[in-house]
Amino acid sequence: MAWPGWDAPWLWVSGCGLLLLVLVLLVSPRSCRARRTLRGLFMARSKRLLFRIGYSLYTRTWLGYLFYRQQLRRARNRYPKGHSRTQPRLFNGVKVLPIPVLSDNYSYLIIDTQARLAVAVDPSDPQAVQASIEKEGVNLVAILCTHKHWDHSGGNRDLSRRHQDCRVYGSPRDGIPYLTHPLCHQDVVSVGRLQIQALATPGHTQGHLVYLLDGEPYKGPSCLFSGDLLFLSGCGRTFEGTAETMLSSLDTVLGLGDDTLLWPGHEYAEENLGFAGVVEPENLARERKMQWVQRQRMERKSTCPSTLGEERSYNPFLRTHCLVLQEALGPGPGPTGDDGCSRAQLLEKLRQLKDLHKSK
Repeated sequence: MAWPGWDAPWLWVSGCGLLLLVLVLLVSPRSCRARRTLRGLFMARSKRLLFRIGYSLYTRTWLGYLFYRQQLRRARNRYPKGHSRTQPRLFNGVKVLPIPVLSDNYSYLIIDTQARLAVAVDPSDPQAVQASIEKEGVNLVAILCTHKHWDHSGGNRDLSRRHQDCRVYGSPRDGIPYLTHPLCHQDVVSVGRLQIQALATPGHTQGHLVYLLDGEPYKGPSCLFSGDLLFLSGCGRTFEGTAETMLSSLDTVLGLGDDTLLWPGHEYAEENLGFAGVVEPENLARERKMQWVQRQRMERKSTCPSTLGEERSYNPFLRTHCLVLQEALGPGPGPTGDDGCSRAQLLEKLRQLKDLHKSK
């Protein structure tokens, strides 16, 4: 097998020259600063490499499934009744039931109350989801998976085996376990009166989908089940995409109506609003929401749903077009105008600041 770059002599020459420069810097008697710089670069690169290895093991091998099962056992022992107290939303013949699973995840049942048919979104704990199905007295006919990560797809096998007619929907690009019905951007899943549209939102994973329940058939608000794309005052990490990819996906969501209810994949509200206060400390909408969230969490109550109208007012990851936020973040690596490139740079800077804030 030919080595990569063997047919490109310039690549070998450049590599040897770079290696020689590194050796000179390291052995030079005046190279303390250079050694520290190189050590920092090597450590940063090593951390990224270790993360990529760990992420690949989690998403592509049976080790990821074993890790998920361990998380499941621990969460069931720690939170026998779920990590949060949730409240269903009942509309005209449609019910949305959040199910707290693992340590901070949410699964959902979307129920056509007249036909007694249910759709499960991201059923990571099949035991908890099945208990809700039995309590509601409904028939599970579909599973909607936003992405492949085990904390969102881990219940697919058990539930699809238990409910013989249950279909498993998701993106064919994402390697979702036990997928039976692949979906593309803007495909619609129909279950009874439920009309649910899949929207492609890559970034967190390459095949990430969000699901939009159309409110028109039941004369109520539309509901967005956002997985790990969008949280209350936050957004997901770009594990398999770029800042530009994530920005485009967030813009897809921004095109929806203000009254759309946001049902996220995790309970991250208090932490996210704390970070939003760092970058926009004088945002009164954020302050009001934070006070409400803190009251909810003191009683272990769920903070979902939010609305997209609310999120536009305080979620920094949806506000990269706002001059106030641009000024608060200061000069970045490029211009801070309204073009996609500069907004993507702001999004990346927000992500980096969020990581620093979390590590303190």
